[in-house]
Amino acid sequence: MSSFLQSKDWLDFQRSLSRPVFEYDKEGIKAGVIKLPEPFKKSYLYVAHGPEMDFNSMAGGLKNPISNFVVWLRELAKKEKSIFIKMEPVSDGVAQVFAEHKFKKSKKEIQPSKTVILDLFKSEDDLLDAMHHKTRYNIKVAEKNGIVVKESDDFESFWNLIKKTAKRDKFSSHTKDYYEKLLKFFNDGKEITSRLSLAYYKDKPVAGLILLTYKNTAYYLHGASDYDYRSYMAPHKLHWEVIKELKALGFELYDFWGIDANKWPGVTRFKLGWGGKVVEHPGSFDLSLSWFWFLAYKMARKFF
Repeated sequence: MSSFLQSKDWLDFQRSLSRPVFEYDKEGIKAGVIKLPEPFKKSYLYVAHGPEMDFNSMAGGLKNPISNFVVWLRELAKKEKSIFIKMEPVSDGVAQVFAEHKFKKSKKEIQPSKTVILDLFKSEDDLLDAMHHKTRYNIKVAEKNGIVVKESDDFESFWNLIKKTAKRDKFSSHTKDYYEKLLKFFNDGKEITSRLSLAYYKDKPVAGLILLTYKNTAYYLHGASDYDYRSYMAPHKLHWEVIKELKALGFELYDFWGIDANKWPGVTRFKLGWGGKVVEHPGSFDLSLSWFWFLAYKMARKFF
């Protein structure tokens, strides 16, 4: 299973953010490894939705290829002064392999381990039938309120919505520069594309989302809305129009990108309301390389 987080385009995007990226492609194991900074000139290495492993090509068995990869990771970590390696594989088989090589399950996830994926092969009627009745109702409410959805390059309006949403929901957003680069980097000729769609009430932007596409799948990566207009149900109309357009373009899957009933109860209810399939990945696994610094890192995470 291939993830956009391990694609060449995404790794190049990470490089554009001035993050060191290292690549491994040997003996049926392929991985893009990102170096992320920590205080005191320390860092950790991160393998997002990877590594990708072709078990069938490992004719001589798993032991040597995996050992060689782990040795390479350890040597890279030492060179880069990394205190641990974080890996978030997408398959249970890969997770099991590295659990046997001293990678320990971690509660700290970078990417959410659960998501909701909508099958775009279904007809519009079948998609509507699969939704929670409240979701169908809210789409109709948005339509009655005259909510209009457009693809847009009005980044400033989206940024204003992000700031309002972050303040309201008490979460830390990415920087303005990050969102701008995300929308500008994946231009024509790349396998990944990104775009911004906004929902308007009487020409005022009241909700928005950043969509990323890769192969047959579209990903809802970032969204925001104006709480003052919550009764107009703009996000429901926004997603429904985007879903219908994706279907027309031939995309097969729509990934709502992350649910967690404890962390994000409202967002999770919203995403589950579309009637998609809940998919769960194995989660996050850490390999500690310095017990002292790793303990300091975990202690710091509790207080900051």
